[in-house]
Amino acid sequence: MAIIERKILLRGPLGAKEVTALFDSGASNSCIRPEIARELEQPIPLWEPIRISTADEKNHLEVNEAVLLEFYINDLRFSTDFYLVPRLSEEVIIGATTLQQWRFKLDFDKEEVIIDPRVTRMRI
Repeated sequence: MAIIERKILLRGPLGAKEVTALFDSGASNSCIRPEIARELEQPIPLWEPIRISTADEKNHLEVNEAVLLEFYINDLRFSTDFYLVPRLSEEVIIGATTLQQWRFKLDFDKEEVIIDPRVTRMRI
């Protein structure tokens, strides 16, 4: 597991906000602080709560809501679902599901997120 911090622009129907995102290959899903998510989009209640294990695996958090937001890196637009995680230590965590979805590569030596711009084109 490794992580890279990077500024990204989040955008939803209620506004936009620059945040520091943690690109974390060890996190299963993408997460966001609830107060940030509510500035950008009206959360959607989950059918059933999701129980998330923290890094120490002794503590668990219950997640009840999610949002779909766009985010920008190098002026390239992406989108993903974020779980609203109470007391999240970071503003935003970009997890493995999103990393795989957009085929991001993480270069931990250079602390870079490598993006193939071809993946941002919509195909039908």
